[in-house]
Amino acid sequence: MSIATSLTADDLRMLIRGYADALAAHRETINRLNVYPVPDGDTGTNMALTLASVVAELDGADADLDATCQAISHGSLMGARGNSGVILSQILRGLSAEFRSAAVIDGATFATALDAAATAAYGAVMKPVEGTILTVVRVAAEGGRAAADAGSDLLGVLEAAHASGTDALARTPKMLQVLADAGVVDSGGTGLMLLFDVALNIVCGRPIPEAAEDPAGASAEFLDAFDAAHGDGSHDGSLAGLRYEVMYFLEAPDEAVPGFKDVWATLGDSIVVVGGDGIWNCHIHTDDIGATIEAAVDIGRPRSIRVTDLLEEVEEERWVREAEPMNPEPATTHDPVPCAVVAVSVGDGIRRIFHSLGVQVIVTGGQTMNPSTAQLLEAVEAAPADDVVLLPNNKNIIPVAEQVDAMTTKNVRVVPTRGVAEGFASLLAYDPEGTAATNADAMSEAAAHVVAGELTRAVRDSSSDAGPIREGDWLGIARDGIIAIDADLSEAAAGLLAHIVNESHEIVTIIEGEGATPAATRHLEVWVHDNRPGCEVEVHHGGQPLYPYLFGIE
Repeated sequence: MSIATSLTADDLRMLIRGYADALAAHRETINRLNVYPVPDGDTGTNMALTLASVVAELDGADADLDATCQAISHGSLMGARGNSGVILSQILRGLSAEFRSAAVIDGATFATALDAAATAAYGAVMKPVEGTILTVVRVAAEGGRAAADAGSDLLGVLEAAHASGTDALARTPKMLQVLADAGVVDSGGTGLMLLFDVALNIVCGRPIPEAAEDPAGASAEFLDAFDAAHGDGSHDGSLAGLRYEVMYFLEAPDEAVPGFKDVWATLGDSIVVVGGDGIWNCHIHTDDIGATIEAAVDIGRPRSIRVTDLLEEVEEERWVREAEPMNPEPATTHDPVPCAVVAVSVGDGIRRIFHSLGVQVIVTGGQTMNPSTAQLLEAVEAAPADDVVLLPNNKNIIPVAEQVDAMTTKNVRVVPTRGVAEGFASLLAYDPEGTAATNADAMSEAAAHVVAGELTRAVRDSSSDAGPIREGDWLGIARDGIIAIDADLSEAAAGLLAHIVNESHEIVTIIEGEGATPAATRHLEVWVHDNRPGCEVEVHHGGQPLYPYLFGIE
């Protein structure tokens, strides 16, 4: 084939689609390179899903260069997943901004775009760490710039950037001890280098590397280093041990974001805030989920909130400890309001999320231990309002909740939520300045739009419409009964999703409970991406017992 001296809009689209395909093919290889003490999801999966969002945006955009670059920029911002995905989105946004303003995408333009990409990537991170994807993009840009200044054409610039980036990637273990201990290179940098591989394939036909079955160094030494890095799962209070990853889109004035970043700097680490023109993609590692969300509420509107537990093995509170003495837990951060919310829930993570969504009082309870009317009444009396909305979040608790109004002088309304997912959805319509009646109507309508599902384990042999059940099987349950049965948790969960998620749905919320694993969660995210590509996935750590996964579909 002839060697291209410049890229057209069609070439740029081919580059993005090829890069998305390459990341998908190398996804597991890149995932296994992710050995940080606090794993930020799975790098390969996050990068692949970020590019999938860009491809989806391209599919709906016009074919000219301006529209193509705009789609790449917007798609990468809105679809960025995890720390690596957010940084990658800035790299793509930096590239597309330069391409968009250029008359022709030749060697000099590509070098300038790489400079912009590196600058954007570093600018997005409050505390840049060398030995990561940041180092790789910066050194690759330096190589490309040197070649362009020496008069090289597009191929020469790409070859120089590729060689420099490859060298930087090989040196990442010398910059980060955890990589040296594991005998691997940086995962994000590895994913980034595929972009140059695809670009060279388009320009001169150079083959794209095939995915290795096992990454180099991912052996017993890899696992030993991973275990050593994680230790016993304890947290010493330092930033390096921060427990949760919080991500959301923030609609806020650009001038308010610097102050927002200053607030976040006191709350956690691995902070990345990118965007502009009123929409920002925000990422942080923290131990204070509520405060990180409240910081956004102070200046604007957070949406698509995603909370992920970053430890591979979560030290869950046991059900017996959570259920005893089942006293209501009033929140200490909420002032008196005209209308308060009381919710029933179990699981430390679920309680934290309910509080962050505005719930004032929580009563511990659930499927196998329902709170009494007296306990719900006590919670209502503790609520800081004369109007109260009750969220039972379990069908067995609804009849009990409906008895409370007659036993108090307060005005109580029940939103008949049958699960946690419905409870979360209902709170999106909650107005603390409203009345119990108006809130109950609006919240009930919001909850009704959610399709719910749950995973639990069979405690005895039985039979069902879905087939025979053996003790220990995982059961996928929807509103119309048992849908999926499998000895493997991931397969049962995927079978349930296949039944309850259709092409019209937009959001799949996964709430991890006791028994959930990072591998199973990743399997479900990938299943949704591969089988329901129009759906966005949000993962929350709930910590609920008995049910390793709860699903809410909207």
